[in-house]
Parts: sequence; structure tokens; C-alpha cells
Amino acid sequence: MKIDFDKNNGLVPVIIQDNTTAQVLMLGYMNEEAFEKTKKEGIVTFFSRSKNRLWTKGEESGNFLTVKSIQIDCDNDTVLIKVIPKNTVCHTGSFSCFGERESKGFLYQLEDTISNRIEEKVEGSYTYSLYQKGINKVAQKVGEEAVELVIEAKDDNAGLFKNEAADLLYHFLILLKTKGFSMADIESVLMERDK
Repeated sequence: MKIDFDKNNGLVPVIIQDNTTAQVLMLGYMNEEAFEKTKKEGIVTFFSRSKNRLWTKGEESGNFLTVKSIQIDCDNDTVLIKVIPKNTVCHTGSFSCFGERESKGFLYQLEDTISNRIEEKVEGSYTYSLYQKGINKVAQKVGEEAVELVIEAKDDNAGLFKNEAADLLYHFLILLKTKGFSMADIESVLMERDK
């Protein structure tokens, strides 16, 4: 990765994006030293123009940004860093410097929560207890939820319909995990069909 730091007086803009939800969290600037420190430590460090020094995001609040991937744009003068944020990102207390958490990426966050409950064998967790019962029970539960959704679709109660749709989606995510797949795998199939 060769970044052109000379183009903008030694600084490049850095877009910070949530690795799970793809929500843009903030924009900062890095000089070469901040970039190298970020790569080495796996925690985002910027060059603060107001403090005129390196500044690790979260050094005071503890809300660090753990690096998952780093990409450089086609002109080699802008960086995209995908991160796992710890708590809120914005100094105002908002989830993102561009507003609150968006619901579009929430399903990926839920998928991560489901995976964590299963992988960490969280006792007392409904998700883990259903997973322990095996593929037949998980698949049966998805079938039950699908039937309940169809029944609610025939009625006019929007609240019940949405709740049954949420139940089906939740159990579908458990089924994907049980089978060793993810939403990204299913998205790839749908993207292929879109050609």
C-alpha cells in the first residue's frame, strides 16, 4: 500500500466505516506516522490538526476503533478503514459523527451476536440452547415461524405481522449459522442472480 502523502501537505483523509454494518462512522486525517502506527497496532490513530500531534481515537474515552481492513483509493490519496468500534464514535455521544446507528446494517450485528452466543456457549441463551438441539430442531423452528408469518399475512394486524417476520428472520439467521453459512453467502447468490 503506497499512499501519496505529498498531495495534501503530508495528510490524507481517512474514512472510518463499521466493518459489520458498513455505516460510515467518521472522517479523520493521517500523516505517514499515524498510518504506520495504525497498521502496526491495529487501533486507529489519526493526526489531529487541532492538537498538532498523533491522536489515537479513544485514548481518553476508551472507545477505540479496532482495525479489520485498510483500503486505499484509486488515486492513492484517500484511505478507507473498516473497524469494529467500541461503543460510540462521535465526541458528542452519537454512535457516528454522521448521526445515530442505522438499522440497515443491524442484521449483520444481530448475526454477529448470534454467532458469539453459539461460539461462546452462552448458558441460559435461547439462541445457544436452540443451536444445541441440532439442525432438525432449528429447521423445524424456522418452519413454524414461516407458517405463523403466513397466517398473520392473511390478517390486518401490522404489529403481529412484523413481529412474526422478525421471529422468522431471527430463526433463519440461527439456521444459517447451524449450517455454517452467513448472510454474505446468501447475498452472493442473490447478486449472481441480479446479473
